[in-house]
Amino acid sequence: MSMTFVAFPSARIVRSSWLQEGGRRLDCNPYMSGALEARATLREASLKKEHLIDLTTGHSGGIYNGPMFRRNYVQSADYGVPFISSGSMLRADLSDLPLLRRKDAESSRLAYLRLNAGTTLISCSGTIGRMTYVRPSMQGMWSSQDVLKIVPDRSRVRPGYLYAFLSSKYGVPLVVAGTYGAIIQHIEPEHVSAIEIPRLEDSIEKRIDEKISRAAKLRDKAQILLNQVSTEFDSIHPDLSSIGPRLGTTSTVLSSEVQGRLDAEFHNPLVVKIRKTLSSGDSISIGEWCDSVFLPGIFKRIHVPGPESAELYFTGYSLYWNEPEPKGYLSKITKLFRQVQLSEGMVLVQAFGQEGGLTGKPVWVGKFLAGKTTTHMLVRLVVKDLSRAAVLFGFLNSRIAYNQIACLTYGGSIPHFDEAGIRTVLMPRLDDERAQSISRRVLEAVGARDEALGLELEARREVEDTIAGAK
Repeated sequence: MSMTFVAFPSARIVRSSWLQEGGRRLDCNPYMSGALEARATLREASLKKEHLIDLTTGHSGGIYNGPMFRRNYVQSADYGVPFISSGSMLRADLSDLPLLRRKDAESSRLAYLRLNAGTTLISCSGTIGRMTYVRPSMQGMWSSQDVLKIVPDRSRVRPGYLYAFLSSKYGVPLVVAGTYGAIIQHIEPEHVSAIEIPRLEDSIEKRIDEKISRAAKLRDKAQILLNQVSTEFDSIHPDLSSIGPRLGTTSTVLSSEVQGRLDAEFHNPLVVKIRKTLSSGDSISIGEWCDSVFLPGIFKRIHVPGPESAELYFTGYSLYWNEPEPKGYLSKITKLFRQVQLSEGMVLVQAFGQEGGLTGKPVWVGKFLAGKTTTHMLVRLVVKDLSRAAVLFGFLNSRIAYNQIACLTYGGSIPHFDEAGIRTVLMPRLDDERAQSISRRVLEAVGARDEALGLELEARREVEDTIAGAK
């Protein structure tokens, strides 16, 4: 076992034998990541182990990232393919990925970066070790050189089991132990190829694989349902749904219309058309639809080491991931704690950020996030009736909603909008039958996402418990 200094709890004495195991590396990563403890546990477990490279297949043996290349993007899906980066691969909604020029993607230099279902993706540049499982809907997308691909040999290992182990508390430390670099950190295929994968009973690996596979299908189902709902809202006024907030147009604005907002973005003529079209029909503002709309004030975060008298705290961007990653625990004595605590059925909208990012994108607070806390930079939309909240979330996924919200931002360094602005966003009124249909599909979608996350956590926990119990 390792020793620690009392005065410096994060310090560690490294034995010379560990240097040999770590490839004689003198940087901290191999010895501070938990990899040594993970290796020790696996070594003590009475389980057969196989090297990762012996369980993969395909380009470069099935473990590869890719070359650096110039990214040429296009607007039309006829000429481009969805392109995933190490950041976007974690997101639950991949419907708005940028399109890499098809001619480049399908070239001999980049064709092998096409994704196949069942592959494990690992971020290998910048923040190392974040993982996702390539679900069926991601088949045929392309990935960047910052994503390490682990392609399982299905004749040797089940894809879901391999992903569950690599993303477990034993797998992640072994992956990040190979990290190198001072400013921008990296890992390469050769750093993970020798990782030892424990083999469990076939029935256990099969059960774990089925949970991961089921989770992937549920996530695809959720996105299909939400896309159907957003398309239905956009089809009410199909001539408006393709309008973007910035089209490089020029126009004139009456002096009476600039007394509230003088910035040109707010008066984009095509977005003005959205507002006028909706207001001339049967519509209702978000402010009228919601029971409460608020943006918490700025507050000093009091982080504590454990859950006692605290709740998990999430940054805004991680809420959009398949599995939101907590930053730590926020003490309940923090000022405005109740304002930043989440409740099930609450709808959040990112209010701060750069154009083209997450600003204006909605998040549904499901069972996993209920009771947790997050940054003040998301507007809270509270509707007491769950069915009405679901209709609102479905609408906020549409183009006519996003385009209205995108034009609300102001500010130079960090553009943002406030609760007063989003209250004015208009949504079309629906008859009861249509509203119930939309609500049912949205609730089914967010329920599927919660179930998927639960299955993935169960699978990972079963891997960890089985290894810990194999003495």
